[in-house]
Amino acid sequence: MNKSTLYKGCLEPIIMRLLKDNGRMYGYQITQMVKELTKGELQITEGALYPLLHRLEEQGVVETEMENIGNRVRKYYTLTKAGKKQTSVAMDELKMFMQSLNLIVNPKLA
Repeated sequence: MNKSTLYKGCLEPIIMRLLKDNGRMYGYQITQMVKELTKGELQITEGALYPLLHRLEEQGVVETEMENIGNRVRKYYTLTKAGKKQTSVAMDELKMFMQSLNLIVNPKLA
C-alpha cells in the first residue's frame, strides 16, 4: 500500500494543528515543516495541500492574507476562531483513530 494513501485522511488535522501552533503560514512553509517534523517520512505535495487549504477556506476554517515579498505575492493561511475550535475536535478524533489502529497493530497490548 502506498504511504500517501494512509496519510490522506490525516492531512486536514495535521494542517490545522500546524496553523494552530504556528499562527499564519504559507503553503511551502507548511510542506517543509511537515517534512521536518516527520524526518522526511511524510511529504505533502502541492496537489494535496492547496485543494485542502482552499476547501478549509470555503468552510470558514482558515482565512488568507496576501503579502508582497520582494517581487512576488505570498498567500498566508491563518485559522479562524471557528477553525481553532474545529482543530481541537479534529485532534481528538485523530487521537481516537490512532488508538483504534494501535489495537489492530498491537492486539496484545489491548
